[in-house]
Amino acid sequence: MAVRRVSLRSGFRVGTSLSVLALLAACSEPLDLDMRGLINGGFNTADAARAATAPRPQPDDRGVISYPNYQVAVARRGDTLAQLAARVGLPADELARYNGVQTGDPLRAGEIIALPRRVAEPSPETGAISTGPIRPASEIDITTLAGDAIDRSAPTPATERPTPQTGSEPIRHQVKRGETAFTISRLYNVSVRSLAEWNGLDSSFTLREGQYLLIPVVTAAVSTQEDTTRLPGTGSPTPEPPSASQPLPEETPAAAATTTATAAAPIANLGKQTGASASNAAMSFPVQGSIIREYAKGRNDGIDIGASVGTTVKAAASGQVAAITRNTDGINILVIRHPDNLLSVYTHVDNITVAKGDAVSRGQSIAKVADFEPSRVHFEVRKGFDSVDPMGYLR
Repeated sequence: MAVRRVSLRSGFRVGTSLSVLALLAACSEPLDLDMRGLINGGFNTADAARAATAPRPQPDDRGVISYPNYQVAVARRGDTLAQLAARVGLPADELARYNGVQTGDPLRAGEIIALPRRVAEPSPETGAISTGPIRPASEIDITTLAGDAIDRSAPTPATERPTPQTGSEPIRHQVKRGETAFTISRLYNVSVRSLAEWNGLDSSFTLREGQYLLIPVVTAAVSTQEDTTRLPGTGSPTPEPPSASQPLPEETPAAAATTTATAAAPIANLGKQTGASASNAAMSFPVQGSIIREYAKGRNDGIDIGASVGTTVKAAASGQVAAITRNTDGINILVIRHPDNLLSVYTHVDNITVAKGDAVSRGQSIAKVADFEPSRVHFEVRKGFDSVDPMGYLR
């Protein structure tokens, strides 16, 4: 059950306090001790719990899970950081500094330790099913698929090859001061239990500042509280049946049907100047410039807009700053939450002028284009957790 946060002030009467505690004790979900942010219509953990997530991939014998952009190691029961470091082949002090722990600190079974640089890729020699990082199923090496097909068509039974692990690369979140497992689960719309399972958290969901977490990959859309609390019989009206006294509508002419079927969806035009967005567009371009890389789901989950270093970056739509962080390459990431479960993401920016929790309006200055080669803004739109083509919101 969802729990509204209350301010536990000393002025509460004893009876009221006992009532609150009784209510919390009756809930089946873990108690969210971080009660900030839910007053005045904030998010609750129950909404996040509705997102179904995939299981965490299996590591190799060293404990390594490898993705295209980073690697992590999974601790065994009884491990210290030094023991894990020796197993993956990295200096213990380097691994300790990167994860904000000491070399002799004990680790929980299943705890995630981020690797500061890549080690040898998982392979059959290290106990993995296949060689290389985990990739989406659509990117499996064609030679692997062809080899499987040859084996299956052989006249004599062949040893069946195990299917390589595939999957989406999860977001890797570094814990900031004041964050809890509950605030992080709400930020990414995943349940706190799945966050704990993916990262080997203890029963109290304890986090440390500087710790890296893998955000579970969502496999189903999150239902909103509004959708789940409708009274029976409410919602969409029942269609009125055709009247016997009125003829049915004529079929759509073939020409019109053809026109509808062939209408092109908005796409990015490489090299074209972005220009001003239409007045009725859901979002506006964060900068004006040439589109130098278009959206390709799974390969480029946004568009890249070329712009000079120092160009003002603007909010694409009104909303609230949900996160400001940076990836392992030191690139700033700014996320704004909008109505209808939409997020806009801005990277390759610096001189950020807003803070987490700030309300921003469409067109408001939020940052500057950072000094990268080529200089650009990478802009994404996400519906819940899934990336969508930004051009559908910008035209």
